[in-house]
Amino acid sequence: FCCSAFFESAVMTSEPKFPPLLNDRLLRAARGQNVDRVPVWAHRQAGRFLPEFRAVRAENEFFKVCRTPELACKVTLQPIDRFGDSLDASIIFSDILVVPQALGLEVQMIPGRGPVFPNPLVSPDHLTRLKKDAVMDQELNYVYNAIAVTRQGLKGRVPLLGFSGGPWTLMAYSVEGGGSKT
Repeated sequence: FCCSAFFESAVMTSEPKFPPLLNDRLLRAARGQNVDRVPVWAHRQAGRFLPEFRAVRAENEFFKVCRTPELACKVTLQPIDRFGDSLDASIIFSDILVVPQALGLEVQMIPGRGPVFPNPLVSPDHLTRLKKDAVMDQELNYVYNAIAVTRQGLKGRVPLLGFSGGPWTLMAYSVEGGGSKT
């Protein structure tokens, strides 16, 4: 399977057609319905141990993987491809800090340290550095494209989950200049 093969058909149509869902165990459990076993999924960080993930990361900076739908798709599918029926959902490869980036802040992912904002928002006048005219669906279009391509790549095997950072969390990163130890 090649994620880029699905890119045009998944993204270029106004109403993409996705394969029917074959495993809805996690969704049934979330609705409080009976399931045959507890659903299992792996968060994006869980893929770090996979040699195929490390190979992608060796050639690509973290946020490049997030911003490139085909790469985000590829690493999102890796645990599903490797572990098959033992997983009941997939989580899109992205990061909550793509939102501050879309607002014009620089975020670097430093190996061994994590996310760093070289120029955090340390005073109210620093808010002027934010893009006031940012159109978020355009700025983050690559996330939508990654979701569409990955849904095609999953072929209905499992649901695709997303995640987000709340405003307080995103502001805390932006003000503190990175993750907090508290």
